[in-house]
Amino acid sequence: MNDFPNLEMRGTRPADWELAHRYGERVHILDNVYLLSALARIGSPKIAHRDLMALLRSVYQTLLMTACGRELPRVLTSVPSRMAETHGDRGFYRGPMFDPHTKIVVVDVIRAGIVPSQVCFELLTPVLSEQNVRLDHLTMARQSDAHGHVVGVDLSGSKIGGRVDGSIMILPDPMGATGKTTVRALQHYLSNFGRPQKMIALPMIATPEYLRTVLEEFEDLVIYTARLDRGMSDNEVLSTIPGTHWDREKGLDSKSYIVPGAGGMGEVINNSWC
Repeated sequence: MNDFPNLEMRGTRPADWELAHRYGERVHILDNVYLLSALARIGSPKIAHRDLMALLRSVYQTLLMTACGRELPRVLTSVPSRMAETHGDRGFYRGPMFDPHTKIVVVDVIRAGIVPSQVCFELLTPVLSEQNVRLDHLTMARQSDAHGHVVGVDLSGSKIGGRVDGSIMILPDPMGATGKTTVRALQHYLSNFGRPQKMIALPMIATPEYLRTVLEEFEDLVIYTARLDRGMSDNEVLSTIPGTHWDREKGLDSKSYIVPGAGGMGEVINNSWC
């Protein structure tokens, strides 16, 4: 039974690169043991900061290459290699490449998104024209009440390069917890800077609550994540295919932190306790 009829259900048979689930065709949970191993290390209280940063970069390299390889427009092309000098026509690569006219806007949600967004920006500029890849910065923060409960998102001091009409927007915010940050960020763009042709969210960890919130808000958003966390669900729910009992799945504690999660990534990445 579909507990959220406005969201399209997907079958339980996954592609060979993603896990089976019932959250809809716009959700892709990567089936990659390297990523799962990296995230387990990233969430460990014993990991050294230098190792955490290296693993974080590797996670986002993999997420970005997977998402872009499936979502960005492509064209058939013919490009000479260095072998063309000695082998003429046979020294040309003929096949698909990214459409060089594709415009990309990478959105950095400060603070946890600083490193992931920079990784994405640096990976995209060598394969697309650097004139068509932009990195924006959103200064956003959770707003909490006196009891520590998240009640909203504050956005001020952001640096946005201009209109996003017709572009592909990539949002590499690492922790897909409540979804409120993603919703607020994308609403800000849609209200003030036009409408992109596609929006891609890249949380390295996502909860069922995050998926429900952002999918219901944006019908043209797709999500690629390295891990689904629903650790606050009961054992009966945990024994089923993700999304089977979406209304009973929980990945957030009472203060809206992900369980098991990775804990305070904004503080950890920036070594805030030093």
